[in-house]
Amino acid sequence: QVLLVESGGGSVQAGGSLRLSCAASGSGYTSSTACMGWFRQAPGKQREGVASFTKSRGVAIYADSVKGRFTISRDNADDSLYLQMNSLIPEDTAMYYCAADPKRSWICSRSSSDYLYWGQGTQVTVSS
Repeated sequence: QVLLVESGGGSVQAGGSLRLSCAASGSGYTSSTACMGWFRQAPGKQREGVASFTKSRGVAIYADSVKGRFTISRDNADDSLYLQMNSLIPEDTAMYYCAADPKRSWICSRSSSDYLYWGQGTQVTVSS
């Protein structure tokens, strides 16, 4: 069982920055986090894959809506995951979730159905 705990959410004005963190723990979590990603869900909308990180190759992919503004990174020492969010806009307002999956992939997907473990989420609110 892998436990994921997000932190770093909050309220900011448009143009501001936030850094989200995701701490992984639990039995065998290192082998259960081949893929990790950040997802978000705004009220009344479907969950969106913001970014994913492929541990074996150090490859990150992003949703078009956040390219150039968000950066996903991972600390291989403890499998912590981060999301640096810059130039935030009101459309970024959502609950942000960290997710992990043990399946090794050439490129980890941004599809929520491909992830087994989920955190409880951290709220990000961007005001105009």
